[in-house]
Amino acid sequence: MGVLWLAIGLTKLLYPRTTAYNEPNLFSRQKEPMPDQDTLQQERMRKRDALREIGVDPYGWRLDDISPITDVRNQGAALNLEPGTKSDNRCRVAGRIMLLRIMGKLAFITIRDRTERIQLGLSKADLADYWPMLKKLDLGDIIAAEGVIGTTKTGELTVWADDLKMMSKALLPPPEKWHGLTDVDLRYRQRYVDLFANPPVRDAFTQRSAIIQAVRNCLVGLGYLEVDTPVLQPIYGGAAARPFLTHHNTLDMQLYLRISPELYLKRLLVGGMERVFEISRNFRNEGISSKHNPEFTMISKTRSIPPTRSLLR
Repeated sequence: MGVLWLAIGLTKLLYPRTTAYNEPNLFSRQKEPMPDQDTLQQERMRKRDALREIGVDPYGWRLDDISPITDVRNQGAALNLEPGTKSDNRCRVAGRIMLLRIMGKLAFITIRDRTERIQLGLSKADLADYWPMLKKLDLGDIIAAEGVIGTTKTGELTVWADDLKMMSKALLPPPEKWHGLTDVDLRYRQRYVDLFANPPVRDAFTQRSAIIQAVRNCLVGLGYLEVDTPVLQPIYGGAAARPFLTHHNTLDMQLYLRISPELYLKRLLVGGMERVFEISRNFRNEGISSKHNPEFTMISKTRSIPPTRSLLR
């Protein structure tokens, strides 16, 4: 009986070095020193309250039939529109505001979802009832828009909106200098900011999910059964590592966070489950760095009657 385990660190994907990912025109309108974060947050909170005063719930909208922006861009590319024209194709998109320009009775907003980014064109003539809400928008807010697919005079693909919804008001402003989030400590402590700022980091998370799913599919295809084993264990084992200690109040007993699922997987073999595997979270109370996390994912597989050469492979 053999156990082959693979610790999925993916450190190069999820914990890159100090590389900064730049995105053009991303929160870079102001070059002069910005107000402190508390002042900016208070201003955003005032805008949130102002939205409520005009009857707009800053967190209230839930919409169906929202198209991924990449699908809308593909649809627009297939139309072969001339610059400055509009089609009859309607769509509904939603995303976070990345660029906001209000020029009198015309506004352009660039939004980004998980797939792509696209420009929204808004005219006060078509959105007179929404114009007060438009004045309360900030970078980072999540909005939804519905309209026709067209282009600007410069040929940029644009959704010319005739309906605008506030999905979620952002109360925290972007970092002071948005040339890519370069502070390594900040990136790891505020991972959500890193995801928000650096699209390639989101791609790494997507790749990690695909890798784990591929491993899962492979093992299932080989006849292995995925199982769950206890995270809290009275006796830790399966590896040589220092555990995290906790206490179960109801049972009044000391427990450990698992350092490996191996021993419990072997118990399943004793019970007659010949091929099992687990994608588990494990905890080892040891060193920490930008490339090593005490909490990590491990893939463990084991079988009770393995051919000798299968272990070598």
